[in-house]
Amino acid sequence: MSPPTAPLAARLGDVLAREIKASELSRALVVVGPLVAAYFVLSEPALLNLGLIAISLLIPALRLRLAPRSVVLHYVVILVTFGTLFLAAPVKPLFVSLAALAAFLAVAVTRYGEALRTLGNWVFIPAVYLACEVREGVSAQEALRHAGVIIASSPIALVLVCGIQFLDRRHGEPVPSGYGPAAVQWFLPAAATAIAVFAAAALVEMLDLAQGQWVIWSAASVVVGDLSASTGKLKLRAIGALVGVPLGLMVGIALPPSRIGYSLAVLGATLTLIAFSRYAVGFGLRCFLIALAAAFVGGASGIAEERVANVLMGGTFGLIAVALTDIIWRRLAQKVEGEPAGDGAAR
Repeated sequence: MSPPTAPLAARLGDVLAREIKASELSRALVVVGPLVAAYFVLSEPALLNLGLIAISLLIPALRLRLAPRSVVLHYVVILVTFGTLFLAAPVKPLFVSLAALAAFLAVAVTRYGEALRTLGNWVFIPAVYLACEVREGVSAQEALRHAGVIIASSPIALVLVCGIQFLDRRHGEPVPSGYGPAAVQWFLPAAATAIAVFAAAALVEMLDLAQGQWVIWSAASVVVGDLSASTGKLKLRAIGALVGVPLGLMVGIALPPSRIGYSLAVLGATLTLIAFSRYAVGFGLRCFLIALAAAFVGGASGIAEERVANVLMGGTFGLIAVALTDIIWRRLAQKVEGEPAGDGAAR
């Protein structure tokens, strides 16, 4: 006699409820879905990039319960950072330096509240990602046109996110009075992130690495605390890439090229940024969907090695930066503690 299916279905429902943030996912679908649909109708790639701006606005808006004016300010900072990095891209040393500065500031904001790390991350990620993505494999003129379309159409993303915020306010969602306690040790992770991004961006520019934004993004992403925590984050990213990318390619190779398949895969990949409770699940599925999207448009050649290598390279830079800044900080602290009191008073 076979066991009843009802308890199994109930357990499956419980698992999905724990793993998937249904409320955030539904809001993200309302915000990103129309942009992907518009891409499918108009065949304008910039609309897919606009989805990244939309989700980058939505994540802090929901998690920090930002007021509409704060969402607008966040939007402006994303566009300014993206525009600055995009215009600096032809001058490689300038781009590398500005990317490192953006990474430093993304973490340094925690001196005003630890929760602001979320806001800083979601300025840095879309700005750097788009600055690299828009100019890759195209002429300077086409890159400028693409960037112009993103900026010109970006108010659509802002309106969609503010619309979600407006509906939440009507249902009594409170606006927070602050963003948590100020981070006392904000400088060390900010410096480590800047060093990691500087090294990663320099490597990308020197070697003209394809999809270099993955290297830069990974370098910043793994700087989450001490060396142990950062190593754990890199392991999760490595597992996600090693499992998700090959699986996505295998599924994609078995399917015919499809524009609607590509659109849905990109939509799914964008939604993974907000939809899952566990980072490893979200990142692994994101890698799977990005590889699947590449397969749908015939761009899967070499993507597995490229994605995995980029994640590991960037993460390694992050670990080295964490270890380096920790060593320097400890030595400086020991030096200060070892100085005679009189010398310190004299200065």
